[in-house]
Amino acid sequence: MTGGFSTPKKDKANKVSEGKSVKTGQILVRGVDSYKAGINVKGLGTLFASCSGKVYFTKKKTSHGKVRTFVNVKPSEKNAE
Repeated sequence: MTGGFSTPKKDKANKVSEGKSVKTGQILVRGVDSYKAGINVKGLGTLFASCSGKVYFTKKKTSHGKVRTFVNVKPSEKNAE
C-alpha cells in the first residue's frame, strides 16, 4: 500500500540494553507492555530513567504465575553523594 499505512511501527521497542550507562530522563523502553518500571524508573507506556546510572533487568513472578520483566537503573557513584 502507498502512504506507509501497512508498515509496522518501528519506534516501539527496547531502546537501551543491559549494562549501558543512561542519563536522567533518557528513554529506556517505548510502547512495550512486557516491561514494567522498576527501581529508579518511571512511566507506564514509555519508561524513562529518573536518575543517571547503569541499566539492569530483573524478572519476578506475580501471584497469578505470570513472569514480569522489570527495568531498573543502578545509580552512579556521582549521584550517591
